[in-house]
Amino acid sequence: MQYDFDLVGKIGSMALIRREDADIDYNIFSRLGRELRPGMIWVTSGAAEIGRLDYIRRTRHELSCDSVDAKTDYAAQGQSILMEQYRHFIRQEYSVRQVLVEHQHFNDPEKREHIRRLFLRAKEQGAIPIVNYNDPVSDEENRKWELSALRRERREVHECVDNDETAAVIAGLVSTRVLLIMTSTEGIYADPADPASLVREVLAPDAEQLERKVRALQLNCVGASRAGAGGAHAKLEYALGPARRGTTVIIGHGRHRISDLVEGRVPCTRIGLE
Repeated sequence: MQYDFDLVGKIGSMALIRREDADIDYNIFSRLGRELRPGMIWVTSGAAEIGRLDYIRRTRHELSCDSVDAKTDYAAQGQSILMEQYRHFIRQEYSVRQVLVEHQHFNDPEKREHIRRLFLRAKEQGAIPIVNYNDPVSDEENRKWELSALRRERREVHECVDNDETAAVIAGLVSTRVLLIMTSTEGIYADPADPASLVREVLAPDAEQLERKVRALQLNCVGASRAGAGGAHAKLEYALGPARRGTTVIIGHGRHRISDLVEGRVPCTRIGLE
């Protein structure tokens, strides 16, 4: 099978910060920057959390407004800082292109095709798309109303507020050899309370058997790294579609190198067809 892209990758907010220091983890950005290259699409969380940390550093307190408004304001503050880190650490000969998306971009055929062509041009032009959900201009109530209307009209609707879903949708929009989801754990655990129960492979000879294995694993998945995150259950749900279509899905820790995860040199969970 011939693929449009070598990799669609995603990294979560908690993998981009040092919790103990309440600061950006610059080592993570440096490590990513050395490996990101044209032929990859990178989906990044982190704008809201980085914006929150930046606001607290400047004012010594958190925002006191409604939590939804606070997330909007933090994301608006953190988005430029997030992109600054990627531009600083990615090799200078590569162009970096910010792509801010919302749910309607993937639920409308014309908008979806527009983004697909943008990604394909980036690869040919030596550029790396850095994708994030456009939280600063996304109104939650309007989004819920729009999605509800779409669900009445069709079977499959993409919400994409969770960047795990955004990465999975992009992996379906373009064909990619690997979908990499970098998080704050080593992967998916058979027993979330037992670090020794890491599931290293979920492989099957066909899509039907693969889905059965993923559904069985989801029964053990509880909790998430932060409020609003989908956790392991959601990651498996989003991974299933690309994996059924022949993409290898890898879920692993953000402290590892992309190449080490892809080539299986470090612990992670690998999902796909045999």
